[in-house]
Amino acid sequence: MKRLKKGQGIAWLVAFVVILGLLGYYAFTVITGTIKENDDSLKLGLDLDGGVSITYEAVGDKPTDEQMADTILKLQQRIENDLGEESSTTEANVYRVGDDRITVEIPGVSDANALLEELGTPGTLYFIAQKDNDGNENYSYGENGYQLNYDIETLTENGSVICTGKEVTAAQGRAEQDKTTSATKYVVTLQFNDEGTKAFGDATTVAAVAGETIGIYYDGQFVSVPKVNEAITTGNCEISGMSSMEEAEKLASYIRIGGLDIELQELESQVVGAQLGADALRTSLIAAGIGLGLVMLFLIVMYLVPGFVSSLALALYTAMLIGILKAFDITLTLPGIAGMILSIGMAVDANVIVFARVREEIKNGRPVVSSIEAGFSKALSAILDGNITTLIAAAVLGILGSGSVKGFAITLALGVVLSMFTALVITRILINSFYALGVRDAKFYGKAKDPSKFDFVGKKAIFITISVAIIAAGFITMGAMKAKTGSGLNYSLEFLGGTSTTVDFNETYSLADLDAKVVPQIASTIGVSEGSIQTTTVDGSNQAIFKTRNLTLEERESLNEMFESQFQVKETSITQQTIGSTISGEMRSQSTIAVLVAVLCMLVYIWFRFKDIRFASSAIIALVHDVLVVLALYAFARISVGAAFIACMLTVIGYSVNDTIVVFDRIRENHKAIRTENAETLKSLCNESLAQTLSRSISTSITTAIMVLMLLILGVSSIREFALPLLAGVIAGTYSSIFIATQLWYILKLKFASKN
Repeated sequence: MKRLKKGQGIAWLVAFVVILGLLGYYAFTVITGTIKENDDSLKLGLDLDGGVSITYEAVGDKPTDEQMADTILKLQQRIENDLGEESSTTEANVYRVGDDRITVEIPGVSDANALLEELGTPGTLYFIAQKDNDGNENYSYGENGYQLNYDIETLTENGSVICTGKEVTAAQGRAEQDKTTSATKYVVTLQFNDEGTKAFGDATTVAAVAGETIGIYYDGQFVSVPKVNEAITTGNCEISGMSSMEEAEKLASYIRIGGLDIELQELESQVVGAQLGADALRTSLIAAGIGLGLVMLFLIVMYLVPGFVSSLALALYTAMLIGILKAFDITLTLPGIAGMILSIGMAVDANVIVFARVREEIKNGRPVVSSIEAGFSKALSAILDGNITTLIAAAVLGILGSGSVKGFAITLALGVVLSMFTALVITRILINSFYALGVRDAKFYGKAKDPSKFDFVGKKAIFITISVAIIAAGFITMGAMKAKTGSGLNYSLEFLGGTSTTVDFNETYSLADLDAKVVPQIASTIGVSEGSIQTTTVDGSNQAIFKTRNLTLEERESLNEMFESQFQVKETSITQQTIGSTISGEMRSQSTIAVLVAVLCMLVYIWFRFKDIRFASSAIIALVHDVLVVLALYAFARISVGAAFIACMLTVIGYSVNDTIVVFDRIRENHKAIRTENAETLKSLCNESLAQTLSRSISTSITTAIMVLMLLILGVSSIREFALPLLAGVIAGTYSSIFIATQLWYILKLKFASKN
C-alpha cells in the first residue's frame, strides 16, 4: 500500500469513524430488536425463537416403519429444497410421533395457516388417463378448471390411474432453448422407476395415437393436464407449456411431494416457543458482548497500537456481520453461533499473524513503516491459506450438508470472507493512517522477543503419548459405557428420539418460569441433566411441551405424580407420546459424507499449496486428533450428544486446520533457506518455526477461548453443554498445532524423504 500523507490519514480515519458509527448503530438496533423480539430482530431458528409445529396423521391402515421413515425423509427434502429460501427451513425438524404421526417444526414462522398453504397437504399424486377403457371421459374442463368425473377409488378400480407419485424417482423444473424458435421454454423433466416406466409407456402409446391428455392430480385438484405428443417408453419424459421457471419448479415440487409412501392429513398446528429457553439468546448475546470487550482489551495490552487498530477492525467486522445476517434474512441458530465464534477467532488470528510479523521486522532493525509493509506481505500466504481452506470446507458443507450443518456453513463462510476483508484491507488502512498522523515510534508497536529454545520436536514421544492416552481412554470409556448402558455416548433425543410430555398447566408459564421452576423438577424426577430437556410453549394456551429421552412406564408415572403434587395438574391434562429422532439416519449419513468430502478437499488444497503431501497428511491427522480428544470429553463427562455436537465438531475441524496451517506456513518459508534434509537441521527448523509462531498460537487461542468461556460462564444449561466441548476443542487445536502436527511432519519427512 502506498504510504499515506497526514491529510489522507485523517480522511481515512474520519471515513472509518462515520462508517463504524452508522453500521454500529444499525447493529445495535438489530441486537436490541432481537432481544425485544420486534421487527428489527434477526431471523432466529427454532432452537432460539420457536416457530410453527404441524402434526400430520397417516390416512388409512397403520403404516410400516419403512413407510414412515421414507415419508419423513421426503418431507425433509421437500422442506429444504422447496421452502428453504422463503421460510428459513434449512433448520426445520421432521420426526415421528407414535405409530402413525409425523410432526414438522419450522422456525421463524408465526402463521400456521400460511405455512400449511405453502407446504401443501402431503398426499398421493396420480397420473390419470383422459378416458377409461370404455371411452368415458375421466375428467372434463369447466368453469373452475379441470374436474374429476369420478372419485379416485373408482378410477383406480377401472384402470384409469396409470401410476402414482411413488413411481417417480426424480422431478425437476428447467429452462431450455427451443430448437426450432430458439426461444426459452420452461419444462418439467420426470424420471420413472421400472414399474412406472412400463405403465407410462403403455398409457402414452395409446394417448399419443388418440391425441389425448394425461392429468396430473394432487391434493384434490389437477396441477397439470399435458397433451401426449408421442409414446414415452424410456422412463424419461418432459412436460412443457409452463409460462415461467417459477411455475415449472412449482409443478416439479408437487410431483416430488406427491411421491410419499403414505397419505397424510393435518391433525393439528400450533405456534411453539424456543427450544433452548427464554434466556438462551439474551445470555448468549451478553456473553458475546463481554467476550468481545475482553478480546479487545487483550489485543490492546498485548500489541499496543496495532492491538487498538485490530480492535477497531474487529468492531467493524462484528457490525458488518450482524448487518449482513439481518439484510439477507439468514437464520441464526446455535450451530450458527458456533460458526460466528470460529469466524471471530479467525478475524483476530489474521490480525495477530500480521502484528507478530511486524514485531519480528522491528526486532530485525527495520524502520516501522517498512516493518508494517513487510508484516502484511509476509503474513498474506498464511492468512489466505488458512481462510481458503476453511472456505473450501464451508462450501462443501453448505452444498452437501443439511439442516444444522448447512446453517453452520453459511455463517462460517460469511464470517471468513468478512474477516479477510477487515484484516487485509481495513486494518492495513487504519495502521497506515495512524502512522501518517505521527504514531511512528517503534515502542508503540512492540518488538518480538527472542524465540523460545524449547525442544518441541525432541520431546515428540511425550506429546504423542499424552494424546494417544487421552484418546485411548475415551474409547475405553465408550466401550465400558456401551457394555453397561448399551450406548457408548450419551445420545440425546435428537439422535435417538424420546418421550414428549405435553402438560396443560392451570396458569400460563413463560419459558423463563419453566426453565427456573419446572425443568429442575423434571430433571430430578427422571435423573437427567437440565440441559438435555427441550422445553417449548404453545401460544394462546397454558400448555408446555417437554422433550426428554425415552421414559419407562415407571418414569412416566413418576413424572405425572410430580406434576400433580408440585403444580396441581390433573393427570388428564398430561399426555405423553414416543417421538422419533429429529436427526434421522439419512441426515447423519449426509452430514458424515459432507464432512469427509470437506476434509478430502482440504487435504488436496494443502497438498497443492505446500507441494508436499506430508504437510497435508500431518494437518489431517492433527485434525482427527482434535476431534477424537473432544469425543473423549463427551464420553468422560457424558455430555448430551445432539445437534450441538455436530456444530461443535465442525467448529473444531475449522479451527484445527487454520491453526496448523499458520505453523506450516512458517516451516515452508524457513525451509526454503536450507538445502539439506539432515535430521538435525530439520529438527532445528521445526523448533525454530514453532518458537516463532508460539506467541501467535497462544494469543489466538486465548481470544477464541475467551468468547467460548463467556458462553460457558453466562449461558443457560443447554448453552453450557455446547460451550464446554467447544472450549476443549480450542485447547486441543492449540495443543495439536504446537505439539503434534509439526512433529508428525518431521517424522514423515524423515520416513519418506524426497529423492531429489
